[in-house]
Amino acid sequence: MTSPDLWKETPLIYSRRLSEITGASVYLKLENLHPSYSFKYRGISHFVRKAKEELGSEVHLVIASGGNAGLAAACAAKSLNLRCSVFIPEGVTKSTLDLLQREGAEVIVGGRQYSDALKSAAELVAKESQAVMVPAYDNPTLWQGHSSMVHEIHRQLKQEPDAIFCSVGGGGLLGGIMVGCKDVGWEHVPIVALETTGSDCFYESMSLNGGRFNSEKKELSSGKNLVHNHEHSVHLAHFTSFSSKASGSLGASEPSAGVVRMALDRKGGVKTVSVPDELSMEALVLFSNDHKLLVELACSTTLIPAYHAPLFDKLVPAKDIPGVAVFIVCGGFKIDLETAMEYEKTSRQHPRGTGKSWTVKYDDGNLFSF
Repeated sequence: MTSPDLWKETPLIYSRRLSEITGASVYLKLENLHPSYSFKYRGISHFVRKAKEELGSEVHLVIASGGNAGLAAACAAKSLNLRCSVFIPEGVTKSTLDLLQREGAEVIVGGRQYSDALKSAAELVAKESQAVMVPAYDNPTLWQGHSSMVHEIHRQLKQEPDAIFCSVGGGGLLGGIMVGCKDVGWEHVPIVALETTGSDCFYESMSLNGGRFNSEKKELSSGKNLVHNHEHSVHLAHFTSFSSKASGSLGASEPSAGVVRMALDRKGGVKTVSVPDELSMEALVLFSNDHKLLVELACSTTLIPAYHAPLFDKLVPAKDIPGVAVFIVCGGFKIDLETAMEYEKTSRQHPRGTGKSWTVKYDDGNLFSF
């Protein structure tokens, strides 16, 4: 376990409202309360601290990001009085730019797409001996940092949960949860990882290594390429385009091969779920009304089963006594009142009680409507 030198323990709160809906005891781990507003601060600050220990106070932190990873790196660098450069693609909002600069980061526009920004960042690191590339999600040091949240849950909850729910993109958060669960003896506790359709590279990658694509001929739809990672012996879905509004946070081009391998081998398993954007929008609005907290669309995706008992029951095995579920409120700064109001308008176009139903994908291409 890491020592939380740069962050404070986040609360684990009981949600009476979500417990009423699901029939289970629902607890919320409030990772939105970190200095950078998201769980990413744990792993990235842990990585930054280790970089300073190894290379000294002259280390130059470099990251390509237009979102939460970049802000986490900037916040950690400011706390440790280190230089930080954030490469962003064109089109990043002025509010994001201002936020990064307020944290003391040097912000460089590195091209039209994230891949361009990443290339520019890598070129800088190659030129400077004291420069270090800060990873966004695919790194064991990050997972170790993120795992600290599970150690906190273990102390706070004082019992073993029946399920842990989280969002997933590249797999950094999920990797940390799996590492943490192994540390505290919760390897058989089910983990449910949710992402939005159109940015669901983890769901697609897990499916590639399961029954739906368990054949010699593996094919993907347009906008996705098949990649084989030899080190971890897994197939990955590489996305070349995204159609989800949550793609800014969940939209990794491909997930971490190491995390996919861990998920496939885990004793308690990892259930992957792909949901429509509109469900995430609905959950965001409901959560803000019920708990007075405004979170990113990627974060509200985690909360969808808590607001839909039939889906919750499908994902969490029924027991004789009410179960205990932990939802990771992963946070994110890319949300404001104006955007939340837009989401509310969209969610109203699919009201409950009209005979319409939602359909989600889970595990190996199974469909569930409710």
